[in-house]
Amino acid sequence: MTAPTLLTIDHSPFAIDPFDCSDSFDHSPFAIDPFDCFAPFDHCPIFPYLVIMTKRIFLSLTLLWFSHSYAQKINYVVSFPNIVHHEAQISLTATGLPAGKAQFRMSRSSPGRYATHEFGKNVYDVKAFDQQGKTITINRVDGDVYEVPRQSGFVRVDYTLYAAHPDGTYSGIDQSSIHLNMPSAFLWIKGYDKAPISIRFKLPADKNWTIATQLKPTGNPLEFTAPGLQYFMDCPTKIGNLRWNEWTLKNPNGHQFTFRLALEATATDSLAAAFAVKIKRITEEEQAIFGEVPAFDFGTYTFITSINPYVEDDGMEHRNSTMISIPNQFDGSNNLLGVFAHEFFHCWNVERIRPKTLEPFNFEKSNMSHELWCAEGFTQYYGELSLCRAGLKPIEALMFSLAGLINAKENAAGAKRFSPVDMSRHAVFVDAGVSVDRANYSNMYSSYYPYGGAIALALDLLLRTKYQLSLDDYMTALWKRFGKPEIPYTVAALETALAELTHDKNFAADFFTKYINGHESFDYAPLLEKAGISLKKQFAGKAWIGQVQFKEGSAIISSNTVTGSPLYNAGLDFDDEIVQLDGKPVTSTAGISEILNNHKPGDVIAIVYKHRSEMKEAQMTLAENPAFVLMTFEQSGLPVTKETLEFRKRWLGTRTR
Repeated sequence: MTAPTLLTIDHSPFAIDPFDCSDSFDHSPFAIDPFDCFAPFDHCPIFPYLVIMTKRIFLSLTLLWFSHSYAQKINYVVSFPNIVHHEAQISLTATGLPAGKAQFRMSRSSPGRYATHEFGKNVYDVKAFDQQGKTITINRVDGDVYEVPRQSGFVRVDYTLYAAHPDGTYSGIDQSSIHLNMPSAFLWIKGYDKAPISIRFKLPADKNWTIATQLKPTGNPLEFTAPGLQYFMDCPTKIGNLRWNEWTLKNPNGHQFTFRLALEATATDSLAAAFAVKIKRITEEEQAIFGEVPAFDFGTYTFITSINPYVEDDGMEHRNSTMISIPNQFDGSNNLLGVFAHEFFHCWNVERIRPKTLEPFNFEKSNMSHELWCAEGFTQYYGELSLCRAGLKPIEALMFSLAGLINAKENAAGAKRFSPVDMSRHAVFVDAGVSVDRANYSNMYSSYYPYGGAIALALDLLLRTKYQLSLDDYMTALWKRFGKPEIPYTVAALETALAELTHDKNFAADFFTKYINGHESFDYAPLLEKAGISLKKQFAGKAWIGQVQFKEGSAIISSNTVTGSPLYNAGLDFDDEIVQLDGKPVTSTAGISEILNNHKPGDVIAIVYKHRSEMKEAQMTLAENPAFVLMTFEQSGLPVTKETLEFRKRWLGTRTR
């Protein structure tokens, strides 16, 4: 997810090369020479010698700093003596440290997640040793922070890790397989983010396991390296009985990259191979959007995949891999492919076309971003679209998915009140964040995934109808401007890119004002009709009391009622029990539905409900369910023109040739 910090000097036009001994760093007329502190004496004959001496001193200090900075090395050794009880023994050795205090900590956030996670709770038996193996003092100074007050350049810290939640955020250790998300598993030493890292796994002797990871391989199949902390933490690792399938894709410049499916599942070789062919179709289709795949580090991208009942449901993007876990029995069906299309699109969008708010990723706290409507929401849209283009999702199923996006924008209370930028910022609380108190998300939140996906759909249709362009063109422009050179973007920069693509600054400003920084409604219907698709009310003419959930087998409301709905307007909320509706007793949702079937939107009926121990009565005005559905003209029995089919093909048809 996060770009590795390579041990190279930046030779961009904006970089300062510490080995440059030329007379000036910048020869522009507006440059300030950091060595020019003798301006009043620049005609003095000793001046040039003073400058040379000053620069040589600076160069010596710079070389000393670089030598010191990269002398540190971090090494992990991971073993599993108590694997049957989900424990690992981890030894972290740091060398080349300056003498004095050393601080070690567990992460509180993880690449691809934006909320806070308390990984430190699963680390214990923490001990520290010197180079002779002698125990030295290590103090726990915070819940997930440990400090060695004195050391002389070498520290080894040993600890026990418990892991029993295998998904994209946490780790799982079992005698059947090992599933590691690095931030949830590894202590790290604060202040040495750029120190190179090596890791060695000591696996149970009776296991013939293989390892799937984006870490850099070595000559030893159990040892890997990373150039620094940011890259190491972005390298999920799966160890077990994995089925491997490979394919290659070539970019227009002739460079070829290897793609691997490392599958943990009960499957025959032929079924796994057939599934890999489907994933290859996804990679080809998404490559066609951008014209190329990224230049993956070490030339490889890996789908690290567990499809079995023993993992938790998740998918997580990373720079050169994805960690996918689906708690189903593997059957190789197309229904499993959605997460693959979504996560692979991330190798462009968010991994390289990257919000500035996520750079560098902070492992000590939540990471708030203004741009997740694009990073996640546009990816949500393209995940669905790519499956259809690849022939892996029928158009009828795509219509269902796109209708869900529209409903998230047009009917969710949060989207009616807050912008996609606002909802992106709220990810620090909702992105797998843990809390025990009730929140009012029904009324103040709409997920940036479908909300952003709805924005992507709107922009795609607008570009196609107004400019003979497409969202593909916009994403390609973002790739060339931000992704390929790996320059982080801002919301304002996204607006500028849209203005440049369309050559219409007013359009870009209006779109971002209304739909990105604002939350205005969007009229999808006339644009969808150009593709032969109708937007309709799913329950037109049906009486409705609001989108709520009830406790099973009862008429007790279990969810918050939604602002503007009949129940909300009548004064009901969670834990209230509906006793009578229209003078008739009710005890279940079936009874409520039966009464509503005899009414129409706009009818006013009496409702009796129990609030705690008090009986209350109110008048309730029934409404029409606002939910939308999408149907093709063919499904609706409407005529379809040649122009309509051509528009649809340009939008939903394959991009591969």
